[in-house]
Amino acid sequence: MSTESQKLAAFTARASYDDLSELARAQLKIRVLDALGCALGATGGMPVRAIRDQIGEFDGRASCSLVGGGCAGPDRAAFYNGALVRYLDFNDSYLAKGETCHPSDNLGAVLAASEYADRSGRDLMTALAVAYQVQCRLSDEAPVRAKGFDHTTQGAYAVAAGVAKALGLDAAQTANAIGMCGSAFNALRVTRTGALSHWKGLAYPNMAACCTFAVFLARRGITGPAEVFEGNKGFKEAIAGDFEIDWQRENLERVTRTILKKYNAEIHAQSAIDAVLALHVHADEVEHVDLEIFDVAYHIIGGGEEGDKTGVHTKEEADHSLPYMLAAAIIDGQLMPAQYVPERIVRDDVQVMLRKVAVRPNARYSARFPDEHACKVTVTLKSGRTLETEPHDYEGFHTRPMPWDAAVRKFTALAGERPQIADAVANLEHMRVRELTRLLT
Repeated sequence: MSTESQKLAAFTARASYDDLSELARAQLKIRVLDALGCALGATGGMPVRAIRDQIGEFDGRASCSLVGGGCAGPDRAAFYNGALVRYLDFNDSYLAKGETCHPSDNLGAVLAASEYADRSGRDLMTALAVAYQVQCRLSDEAPVRAKGFDHTTQGAYAVAAGVAKALGLDAAQTANAIGMCGSAFNALRVTRTGALSHWKGLAYPNMAACCTFAVFLARRGITGPAEVFEGNKGFKEAIAGDFEIDWQRENLERVTRTILKKYNAEIHAQSAIDAVLALHVHADEVEHVDLEIFDVAYHIIGGGEEGDKTGVHTKEEADHSLPYMLAAAIIDGQLMPAQYVPERIVRDDVQVMLRKVAVRPNARYSARFPDEHACKVTVTLKSGRTLETEPHDYEGFHTRPMPWDAAVRKFTALAGERPQIADAVANLEHMRVRELTRLLT
């Protein structure tokens, strides 16, 4: 009888570009472009520069391209490029009832493996779709956040499957890779609670790099625990509890349910930011801001179980604080990387304004999550007048997908005028991966 990892490996091995619908292909391209825009826009970040310096000092064989220039080994390219995609906290998300993840976090590893193996754009899209499917379905059926574990835990299985697919591993090798990665990288949720650090943006790239390394070991014949899911002290018993995914019936369409960020803000804040900007209030007129929102947003970024969100001093704290994000949006009329530079965060205007923002959960909105992204924003002005709006989604949510031209505008805002990269992604199925990576360097 096949183990769970063998079934997942068989799914990965048989996945084909032809399995992707036209909608899924189009959405994959948009997410590749979105992730690359985030990466190119992050090249000047302090943690990113530190990682680049370390790679330059440590790396031996340099076979994979680094976004912005240079080369490194596949695992370090996975780390660096993954860190670029993640650093701005502007890349895509997937919302399950008990879990939130960022599936484009897998791009750094899948891109490195695809370049290493000299794959086609179709191969890259297929491998990335596999990673998306695995991570999203495990988020649906095996959430771990409430048990104190981070979403990088399910991500280890996604990276293992996606990189194995990109390298062309057979089902047995893939099962070994899944066993090694799934057993080794069970990360703690403390990364995203309390006082936040750089590790919030680097935990997934680190896991992806380590898993890439492990998949190459599987390629050389190293074996991993076969019963990583159902075995004694395996994933189900130790962390997730019992769940069932029939990998024989899975497709590659989950990418169509992932969502893009319109604003440079934590994903659960998007509709609230959209709402407060739509009110067009002047900061000097604001007396108080009341936000009712679904419970996941309240607990993660609104001051609920994951800690107070009014003590904001760093980028990592700011982009996970609803009070800060709404305050900055009201004052500056936008929420982009410029709102997270240190001198902007500590200015008195936004520090005073964020303390005028009150956040509380709303049971009706919670019941409608994740099918809706509902909230209600009420702004009380100093004149006594109140303004109110109650959205249920935003452009970029799965009910209102971001179109290609809007994705290009976001890419350009982050990366500058680089039409050759956007054109390459638009035609990704007709080119080699190395043609794309040459443009990125």
